[in-house]
Amino acid sequence: MASSPALSPASPPLLRHLRGRRRRLLLSTQAQVIDFLISNSLLQRRSFVLSAASSLLLAQPSAADTASLPDQTQPAIVTDRVFFDFGLCPSYLRSDRPLGFDLAACPDTEPLGRVVFGLYGKILPQTVANFKTVCASAAYRGTLVHKILQGQFFVAGRQGRKEKGEVRPPAGLLRNMETVDPKAFQLKHSRPGTLSLCLSENDDDEAVKLEPDYHNLEFLVTTGPGPCPQLDNENIVFGTVLEGMDVITNIATIPTYKPAERIRQFNDFAQFLGDERAQIARTMWNRPLKTIYISNCGELNVATPSLSPSLP
Repeated sequence: MASSPALSPASPPLLRHLRGRRRRLLLSTQAQVIDFLISNSLLQRRSFVLSAASSLLLAQPSAADTASLPDQTQPAIVTDRVFFDFGLCPSYLRSDRPLGFDLAACPDTEPLGRVVFGLYGKILPQTVANFKTVCASAAYRGTLVHKILQGQFFVAGRQGRKEKGEVRPPAGLLRNMETVDPKAFQLKHSRPGTLSLCLSENDDDEAVKLEPDYHNLEFLVTTGPGPCPQLDNENIVFGTVLEGMDVITNIATIPTYKPAERIRQFNDFAQFLGDERAQIARTMWNRPLKTIYISNCGELNVATPSLSPSLP
């Protein structure tokens, strides 16, 4: 049996050569792995960037989607005008007032002046159309200003019996679907003279609201001197005072009924117990102590729609 050959003197250089070759192969493999990791990282980063860019592109609304979005910067253009003549009727509070007394025919009226409102028909077409119809039919004539919050606003147009200074809606009014449309609340009560449809401040009786021909016709006008942010997103701003702001300011100075603190506390306790009379009693609060009413109203012609002089 032949023995294995002994290592020659040239064996160590050969061994070193093999070790060097293995080291070069290992370094080459490590370099390839590093190159692969770097290229893979760059590829992933590039894919992430492309994915983010594509997501942004997909998130951009199309022209059709943009057209359907509410335009928060839409200018408040006055498309229509109506007028209200306000007055005082001292004989309305007399005990010998005859039954069926018509405020519109008050014999001793004291005129307060005329107020011209500009209406935003492009933003609130249904609200403006109904308001114009009520004004043109003179349904607001003989209606009381039934609540004044001094330094904030006054309210008129409560629906009910005509002999009580309340308004009866004319025939042909359409159901106002803007009262449940979020886009209808984009304008704010940011200045005196803002005309708004009452929703949260509505004083109509619950029995009246259940009538089949009920239409929300009650409106408020801010009197200043500052804004009324508590009314925002609760009531629909659809117009502004163009003329007669001095009349609005004069109405705001008329004294109102304010219950004593003890009565307020008793009322709060009664309401806590669920006594319905508490809410009825509250309707008398902030009532003007003088009879302020709308002696006349109507629609004015507008030749060219124009921007409101100072947007609400």
